[in-house]
Amino acid sequence: MSNLTDQFHNPTSYQSSQGGGVLTQVSSSREMEEVKGQIFMAKSFPRNYYEAERRILDACKRFSLAESAMYSYPRAGTNVTGPSIRLAEVLAQNWGNISFGVKELEQRNGESTAMAFCWDLETNTRQEKTFTVKHSIKTKNGLKTFSDPRDIYEKVANDGSRRLRACILGIIPGDIVERALKECELTLQGNNTEPLKDRLANALKMLKEYFKVTQEMVEEKFGYKISEFTERDYIDLGKIYNSLCDGMTKVEDWFDKDTAKQKPSSLVAEFEKSQEQPKSEVKQDDTVIPIEQTELPLK
Repeated sequence: MSNLTDQFHNPTSYQSSQGGGVLTQVSSSREMEEVKGQIFMAKSFPRNYYEAERRILDACKRFSLAESAMYSYPRAGTNVTGPSIRLAEVLAQNWGNISFGVKELEQRNGESTAMAFCWDLETNTRQEKTFTVKHSIKTKNGLKTFSDPRDIYEKVANDGSRRLRACILGIIPGDIVERALKECELTLQGNNTEPLKDRLANALKMLKEYFKVTQEMVEEKFGYKISEFTERDYIDLGKIYNSLCDGMTKVEDWFDKDTAKQKPSSLVAEFEKSQEQPKSEVKQDDTVIPIEQTELPLK
């Protein structure tokens, strides 16, 4: 009764509370209409499964996608491989009539609550994962806390990418995912224009520059010299690099740092000496990672 009396004597307060409720209802109504529109379009123009599969396989023939399509990480003495977030996004885009993404639900007390989701609008099949992201990261100098909105956004997006991948792969049929992975492997094996020696040199250079992984550490991991590496080894090395970029694993999961030496890798030194101009190009955006067709796959 006292609340009603206060509102009667303070009309502004009452109008403000009512206005907030009206705005919330309008926003909810608009979102509902947008969802209805998406479902209506999906039902009116259903996907052609054969055409969707063809688009996916055609996309996997692009070398730039194939080299970033897979990751690998060790578990229980074996290597686990799978599609990266980049391949998952391409699968969803070409499968059609799918809504997917990462939403930040709220921020408070130095952390964000977010949700990754993937929704098949045709079949009304939905996968979603809600998670919490601390506005901090562990560094060598201790815990670093983020205050810049851009840093917080990037941290949420990075943590959300793994959940988003899981959501997408929970919607796309498993046999389509397997065919896409095989097509990517065929692309990697059949569209290499540079000698394996040069591509391995580029790979070692990137691993050393961005993860402090030396040639000796790589040889210790594989059990034989770089000169004995095959195309299969190059692809496996690319999967390891993808998993490091993806944050799925750490350097210590793959390599023994005690085998690292201060001298430069012989293959890298030989490669750089033979090149008149550097081939790597650095892309400055959210992350600093060289991008080149002949280099290691990127996430």
